[in-house]
Amino acid sequence: MTIRHHISDQLLLGYSAGLLPEAFNLVIAVHLSMCDECKARLGAFDAVGGSLMGACDAVAMADDSLAAALARLDQPAAAPPPRRLSSSKSMPAPLVDYIGGDLASVKWRSLGMGVRQAILPTDKTASARLLYIPAGQKVPDHGHRGTELTLVLQGAFRDETDRFGPGDLEIADEELNHQPIAEAGQDCICLAATDAPLRFSNLLPRLAQPFFKI
Repeated sequence: MTIRHHISDQLLLGYSAGLLPEAFNLVIAVHLSMCDECKARLGAFDAVGGSLMGACDAVAMADDSLAAALARLDQPAAAPPPRRLSSSKSMPAPLVDYIGGDLASVKWRSLGMGVRQAILPTDKTASARLLYIPAGQKVPDHGHRGTELTLVLQGAFRDETDRFGPGDLEIADEELNHQPIAEAGQDCICLAATDAPLRFSNLLPRLAQPFFKI
């Protein structure tokens, strides 16, 4: 697998510093599990961050810090959600944790024209979803009110900017208007995250937008 489209330095720094929304962290974590180049770059950023923290002056803790920490240890821990192990060795581990298994575990919802989505549970600062686009099918022409990250898991798609295959990450901002189309020969499955609603060009997708939470 040859990956041509990688995580930007800005996003990778935000991920290293823990500043990104959960949905963006998920997309980046999945890409990192597929891309040795970005994993190495992250290691360099983490090392720089660690050095900066080591050079910082010590800060005095509150007098009751130890007591507060010990009190939290006495609180019952929440039971972790049930998890189904993936039967697919190619399924990225960070994504398995969110869907509870392999792609057969995903509860798809139709968006029309064969396109389907499954919204994943993340915090409210951004949303994450799996997208299933049949081979040769287009998605509606749209722009962006914020940032959209789209990571290809299977198949490939093309838009006005380039071709994106397995492991490739497209970073779209408010300046990009595009209409991705899945390549012929294999259905395209992507993991996407957005921090603002999309801006659709046509009326019908705009009317359906509140129902599909796109």
